[in-house]
Amino acid sequence: MAKGKNTVVFFCQECGYESSKWMGQCPGCRQWNTFVEENVTVRTPGKSMSAGQAKSKPAPLSEISLEEEDRISTRMPELDRVLGGGLVAGSLTLVGGDPGIGKSTLLLQVCRNLAEGEKEVLYVSGEESLKQIKIRANRIGDFNGYLKLLCETSLEMIEENIRRTRVDVVVIDSIQTMYRESVSSAPGSISQVREATSVLLKLAKGLNISIFIVGHVTKEGTVAGPRVLEHMVDTVLYFEGDRHASYRILRGVKNRFGSTNEIGVFEMEASGLKEVRNPSEFMLSGKPEDASGSIVVCSMEGTRPMLIEVQALVCHSNFGIPRRQTIGTDFNRVNLLIAVLEKRLGISMGNCDAYVNIAGGIKIQEPAIDLGIAMALVSSFKNKTIDNKLIAIGEVGLSGEVRGVSMIQARLQEAAKLGFTTCVIPDVCMESVKDMTGIKVIGVKSVREAIQLL
Repeated sequence: MAKGKNTVVFFCQECGYESSKWMGQCPGCRQWNTFVEENVTVRTPGKSMSAGQAKSKPAPLSEISLEEEDRISTRMPELDRVLGGGLVAGSLTLVGGDPGIGKSTLLLQVCRNLAEGEKEVLYVSGEESLKQIKIRANRIGDFNGYLKLLCETSLEMIEENIRRTRVDVVVIDSIQTMYRESVSSAPGSISQVREATSVLLKLAKGLNISIFIVGHVTKEGTVAGPRVLEHMVDTVLYFEGDRHASYRILRGVKNRFGSTNEIGVFEMEASGLKEVRNPSEFMLSGKPEDASGSIVVCSMEGTRPMLIEVQALVCHSNFGIPRRQTIGTDFNRVNLLIAVLEKRLGISMGNCDAYVNIAGGIKIQEPAIDLGIAMALVSSFKNKTIDNKLIAIGEVGLSGEVRGVSMIQARLQEAAKLGFTTCVIPDVCMESVKDMTGIKVIGVKSVREAIQLL
């Protein structure tokens, strides 16, 4: 057995860059004050780590076959959509989210569905006891014998159990609690997290099993640990939403086997997470009627169109500096739109407070909602209501022009399906619009033309 000695190494928390001395700026990611000190064990030269393993050799690409069985359905269409059609054998998936958001509940439901499909599943928990997991499982439903539970934090023991049981799917909850005895740093440190992910990655690829790992998040909302953790895994999923609200949004930010930026919408109930098959209808529930500053926009989340209500409130400011606040959209983008309205339309909001809210708690960054935000701001400023059956789609430029957006046909079909009768879109997109029944499509070239519709 190879011996080693302890030494001090500095790691960058952002990119995982390793250095023998502390540096103010990381040479890898160019971030400041990101280095942390850790004690690690340096192995002396000894027996090769690859000794005794089967030698690998290259394979021609034309001889590699793909089968439908390579993807495993989780029996949750919303999750399958985010994963790109199902769970890929041999994949490593990272699931992150705020504490109490429902990560463990979601994965336990996935384990239940896979076990009902006669897939061998191993749920490894480093934070809960077997009785605690049993209490949560009773709330979700009945489980069969294909699901096995293991409360362990030692990677050596977990690896031994995975190799012995030869399961199809493994869930690690969470990666920050796992440790490897050969690494002297504490569990949750950069060294331990990186080493644990590396071991699980080798198990997933070597044994052709699918592994889910749960990752804690920082105050900024990113997965705790080095950014290299996200680069090592195949798929990164973020569970978003207010823990005190009923909705949950599962967003894919990285996926080697499918489209990115796909989302799945869930609702938290007493029996667990319930899928929301029609997110547009769910997001528009409770929309006020005949209220100024309210309009419906359409955003594309991956390949899915979603109708969302944009609310704006413009009122006279009692202070010397007007206040601007946004919830669910980019703050700087709203300030830009207010400047366009003042310069191009002569609408003075310099002495007014402006508040913009994306109803439903979802976060939207797509520029296609610019036109809707601008119309909602003017509607609230002039205290004039917008037709409840009107929807606005378009990106706004600095000169006040309305620029084209992608997938306009899919957006219009979603609006027509939910009963909207009028849609304001960029004039350049009119050529892409096919025959639409039940909805009137109006093309505008500038914000001024759109505001005149009010």
